[in-house]
Amino acid sequence: MIFLGLSFSVALATHKVASVALGLGAAIRYWRSSRLEREFVLLLLFAGLPGVVLGGLLILHVPDRAAEISLGLLTGSLGIYSIFKPQLGQQYQPKNRQRKQFLQGGTVLFLLGVINGSLTSGSGLFVTIWLILWFGMDYQRAVAYTLIMVGLFWNGTGAITLGMLAEIRWDWLPALLAGSLLGGYLGSHLAIKHGNRWIKRAFEVITLLIAIKLIAG
Repeated sequence: MIFLGLSFSVALATHKVASVALGLGAAIRYWRSSRLEREFVLLLLFAGLPGVVLGGLLILHVPDRAAEISLGLLTGSLGIYSIFKPQLGQQYQPKNRQRKQFLQGGTVLFLLGVINGSLTSGSGLFVTIWLILWFGMDYQRAVAYTLIMVGLFWNGTGAITLGMLAEIRWDWLPALLAGSLLGGYLGSHLAIKHGNRWIKRAFEVITLLIAIKLIAG
């Protein structure tokens, strides 16, 4: 939406509403093969949602161009990190599951919620990487949490917060909702079908391309 000419704040608010459908599409596809664990669902809700609200309140005071460059740098750094970690997210190796470690992981998820409410798209990528690094998930599991919990609940909360504070382009929503719903379902289907290596490569290509475009302006 930024590339099509909307200002950062308007694109962010409109995106939040549309991206809820992305989470819905993913949830529909993952429903039968879901491996979501209750403790992680609750952690993502209680740690992330307050951060989303705070981020939405803060971003409206940041100039558009500065926000775009920041988003580009954050997104690109994730792709580069993944490229130089060949085994990242390829195996499921559970770790850091004690209460203290859960709280530490939740603190970072709160900060990622702030990013979700402010710089939006980079947050989902960060959540995916954090679930892999800290909790030992593979890409497939981490992406499931990101698409469902971040896509549905974090973005839904962000949509409500920003909808009260910024303009939403409602005339863009039919096409965005249809694209998000179908794209979320198709992406989840491909991830389940082709596995972790395919997800990793797609993740790297998309993050780098978006970063280059955002920074270049």
